[in-house]
Amino acid sequence: QVQLVESGGGLVQAGGSLRLSCAASGRTFGSYAMGWFRQAQGKEREFVAAISKMGTSTDYVDSVKGRFTISRDNAKNTVYLRMNSLKADDTAVYYCAAALNTRYSGVYTNAVSYTDWGQGTQVTVSS
Repeated sequence: QVQLVESGGGLVQAGGSLRLSCAASGRTFGSYAMGWFRQAQGKEREFVAAISKMGTSTDYVDSVKGRFTISRDNAKNTVYLRMNSLKADDTAVYYCAAALNTRYSGVYTNAVSYTDWGQGTQVTVSS
């Protein structure tokens, strides 16, 4: 099990940028594939971005491709989500998630694959 703490959310104008961080506890961070999900008010939680254990593979929901970048620093037990050209539709609570898998080297885009979740950080984009 790993504990996850997100930070970096806030209020930003449309077109602006934010960088979310997710700090993980424990010594086996490099064994976890990581993902970012978001949930807007009144909507279901949706996949945003994912990164493999070693950071060699990434995937994104179509709506953020070219604007968001997921990355990780295994030495710092941290995963990041850089968000550029933000839109009002990006307003949501953003959650970091971890999926332990010692054999699979790819990414997970389905929430059910993730076993550990952070508490979320609010991102509000004003138009």
